[in-house]
Amino acid sequence: MKKIGLLSDTHGYLDDKIFKYFEDRDEIWHAGDFGTLELAEQFASFKPLRGVYGNIDGKDIRAMYPEHLRFKCEEVDVWMTHIGGYPDRYSSKVKPDIYTKSPDLFICGHSHILKVIYDQKIQCLHINPGAAGKQGWHKQRTLIRFCISEKKIHTLEVVELIDR
Repeated sequence: MKKIGLLSDTHGYLDDKIFKYFEDRDEIWHAGDFGTLELAEQFASFKPLRGVYGNIDGKDIRAMYPEHLRFKCEEVDVWMTHIGGYPDRYSSKVKPDIYTKSPDLFICGHSHILKVIYDQKIQCLHINPGAAGKQGWHKQRTLIRFCISEKKIHTLEVVELIDR
């Protein structure tokens, strides 16, 4: 079993409470818009980090993290990208592959809107953890914790950080 801490859109702001919420996690996944390389390095020195770059990330982050990251966690096929869209409204960059080579778990950020949706058409769980940073129009900062065992994604919980 893997315990995952998922967040996105930190935009250079690191709330120390995140470390408390992720202290029992095996890995941290960041779905883009880190904001600074220093922030990414802080996460990577705390726990193993998987991430993708977002539209605000500079060359330094883009050199270290890809636009799309596809990998297996336990037996779950995971695809993470920053700008991915939503079921029936996927972005043009993922649309050709998401319908022909569907993952089990599709993770994106960018919208700052927390959503967990099961896409029946492709049998895929879609997660957007919302935004953990202070920059943007969102009213609540959020992150997600969940577990993966064999082929199951379970024990998903939303963490609301103190208001912006």
